Amino acid sequence: MTAWVAGFQDTHPDVVTSYDPVGSGTGREMFLNSAVLFAGSDAAMKEKELARAQERCFGGDVVELPLYISPIAIAYNLPGLGTDHLRLRPETIAALFNGDITRWNDPAIAETNPGVTLPDLPVVPVNFFNDTATTENFTEYLAATAGDAWPHEPSETWPRSGTQSGAQTSGLIGTLQGAEGTIGYADAAQVPDTLGTVAVGVGEDFVPVSPEAAAAVVDVSPPAPDATDLRLTVDLARDTTQPDTYPVVLISYTLACSRYDNETDVANVKAMLSYIASEPGQQRAADPSVAGSAPISEALRQRVDAAIGQIAVAAP
Repeated sequence: MTAWVAGFQDTHPDVVTSYDPVGSGTGREMFLNSAVLFAGSDAAMKEKELARAQERCFGGDVVELPLYISPIAIAYNLPGLGTDHLRLRPETIAALFNGDITRWNDPAIAETNPGVTLPDLPVVPVNFFNDTATTENFTEYLAATAGDAWPHEPSETWPRSGTQSGAQTSGLIGTLQGAEGTIGYADAAQVPDTLGTVAVGVGEDFVPVSPEAAAAVVDVSPPAPDATDLRLTVDLARDTTQPDTYPVVLISYTLACSRYDNETDVANVKAMLSYIASEPGQQRAADPSVAGSAPISEALRQRVDAAIGQIAVAAP
């Protein structure tokens, strides 16, 4: 968002724009309380929030746009392995994080990695200490793809106790780097080259983490059951078998109103959202030094632009 605000200011120097990274829940509440004109959220709005949004939006609807797609890497610390990407099926990943596979030379890992000499080291799974949307999306992936190997419900709180953990992404990465044999999950852009990353099983193939593959899974995912032409919410196809898709992703939605009470707010919000959705805006966020996110596809951009085009002044 910092990069997007800076890019927007380059072309709209007369518009004062600011963004406060207070977290998804607080951001949604500030939006519903009319404290801000737009917000970002790592989760789609809930039914009760949608009812409040109509009043906040002067009788209009909330606009929800999936403008930030973040691939989540499953990273491990196994130096000298001879491969950049261990190939792991979803049920194997689940067994590693659930404590059911305890050594790196386990037959389930060896089966999908022929020719790789696996070390006889203990597996040390690492999770977030704090509640995070990354944990929620990762456990949602495991619950959707691993079957009985993952006996937990999706949650922003890690479901197992007594595990190694790190506070926020920097702490989790630090824990991974601190000992060989560790494995964790984090924003792919934050994973250093000193760690390996998993190529996850998708159908009969194994797909390494990449922005392109993360964007591809959004395109093959159906709309959420309550999606509209303004609420472009997605029911992520975590269990897809489509080639070249990477289903371990997080989507952040940009929230706005379809109606505001004055022309200035309408013009400024439409201009800001249009910049974020534009190819320059998406490429700016995709820069690894910024966020390393996955740019949205042209097909999704067209739907986003159509939704933005419907933002207007409320009837008197």
